[in-house]
Order: sequence, then structure tokens, then C-alpha cells
Amino acid sequence: MARGRTCRGSAKSATPKVSKKKVSIIVRADQAQSVVVVGDFNQWDKTGIPLRKSPNGEWRVDLSLDPGEYQYRLKVDGQWQDHPEAQKRVPNPFGTENCVLVVQ
Repeated sequence: MARGRTCRGSAKSATPKVSKKKVSIIVRADQAQSVVVVGDFNQWDKTGIPLRKSPNGEWRVDLSLDPGEYQYRLKVDGQWQDHPEAQKRVPNPFGTENCVLVVQ
């Protein structure tokens, strides 16, 4: 009798793949020269993810993120700022607050 591996079916259950969601961050900063977003989703890299300015003065970036909560801050012309439209905020160790982006 030959010895070998036999396949008896997998005991592993298939883990449903969670698809990334497209989320937009939009900031009103008419006079700004640059706006970047920094947060959990880029490991707090201070160079940030740049937003693009539209003719109406809004800055925007579209991100593709897994569902969850992400803390972030904005840097407008090199200065840390809150995102005025953020619905949720949490204290940070610097005495200010991080905005929270909820992706569902």
C-alpha cells in the first residue's frame, strides 16, 4: 500500500474578503497653498497624502480603505489643523484632538 497524503477536505472555513471602500476627504481652504492628510492609514507619515485643489476652493483626496476607524489630522500650509467636518474626534497625546474617519 502506497503511503502518501490524502485530501480529506479542508477544515478551514472561508474567511469573507472585505473589500476596500472609497472615501473622500474634502476640505474648504480657499487661501491654502497645500493641504495634506496624515493618519493611521499612512502610518502617520508627516509628508502626508496630498489633496488636490478644485476651482471652487475645495481640496479633495479619495482614499481606498478597509472598513474600520482611522484617526487623522490635516496639515494646511505645514500647520496641523482639525478637519471642521469631522463627526468624531478623540484626544491625542499632544493636547489637541485627532479626527476620526469611520469607514463602513
